Order: sequence, then structure tokens, then C-alpha cells
Amino acid sequence: MRQIAEALLSIEAVTLSPNEPYTWSSGLRSPIYCDNRLTLSYPEVRSQIIDALVDAVRPLDADVIAGTATAGIPHATLLADRLGLPLIYVRSGAKKHGKGNQIEGQFDKGARVVVIEDLLSTGKSSMEAARAIQAAGGEVVKIQAIFSYNLPVLAINSLEYELHYSALTTINELIKVAVKKRMITKQEATSLEEWRTNPHGWSEQVSS
Repeated sequence: MRQIAEALLSIEAVTLSPNEPYTWSSGLRSPIYCDNRLTLSYPEVRSQIIDALVDAVRPLDADVIAGTATAGIPHATLLADRLGLPLIYVRSGAKKHGKGNQIEGQFDKGARVVVIEDLLSTGKSSMEAARAIQAAGGEVVKIQAIFSYNLPVLAINSLEYELHYSALTTINELIKVAVKKRMITKQEATSLEEWRTNPHGWSEQVSS
């Protein structure tokens, strides 16, 4: 987890700005921003992530790898190729033209599927993708992400959807690395942890 966290920070796939927070599309103010699509442009980091995904997924005895559209597709593709497994991908909703597919690709009913996601925040989009696979007859073994904000709501949603998830690294590990490398102060680390445990409350406080 530490090595992946270091890699994401080194290429600024994850950036920390507790004093000048980012604004998410939802309007939420956040001291952290993650864009794991950047990892695709760095072969060493990309390979490191796929190696870690192989280690995480291989023991699960999966039949199929699924990518979430769109950010999960590239890493899912690389992983499926490395494992020699079929690949599918899942849209957020069914197409409004053609065959109206939400899931692209083929798999047998009862197939064991691992869903690959780049980032877990609330986890709802990933879990809805997993639900679509279940509705099509697949058995979702796990949702495997690269990075997780480790928000309390993620664990709540996991229980509600009855789905397992994990990430190669989390904000908790990232904060430790950032403090050790003196990228943030201990006070800023405390602020990041406060955001993690109560993002809406933190957002309201910094916006007031």
C-alpha cells in the first residue's frame, strides 16, 4: 500500500491541498483530488499498479474481469490481458441506441467476476455496475480499486449492496507517506483525516 501511495503522489495522480481545497462536481469541497488516469502515461507506475492488481485478483479465482466505464476500463484491460481472462465493461446505464447494452462483452451465467475501478469514494457507481452484472447472471466476487478515500459511507454502501471491496491503497496510507516526505504538515494531516471522517461537515466549515 505504501509503494502504491508513493507512486500516486510522485506523478500527482493524487494531490493534496488542505489549505486551498478543490471543488468536486457535486459542489463538495475537498482537500484531496485523485485522477488515476494519469497513471496510464507513466509506464513504470502503470506496471506497478497492474502487478499489484494481479496479486490482489489472482487468488480470487475469477472467470471474468469487468471494467467500469470509463476510468476503470484501461486498468481492467491490462489486468485481463495479464491474467489471460475475458474482459467486459459496464456503462453507468443502458445505451439509448443499437442493442441498448449496459454491459459490453460476453460471459456465462454464474461466471465469477471481479470489477475493477480506479477510485472509490461513496462506491455507489461501482456497486451499481456490480448490480448490473448480477442482474445479467454473473457472480461479483469483489470490487477492486486502485485508490479509496475510505469514507465511512463506502462501508455503509458495501453493507447495503452486500458487496465486498478493497483498494491497493487508501487515503490513510497516503497521509502517512505525505507526512513522512514532508509534503504536508501534521496539522494538515489532521485536517485531511477530519475531511475523511466527515467530508460534508468539513466542506461546510471551509466554505463558510
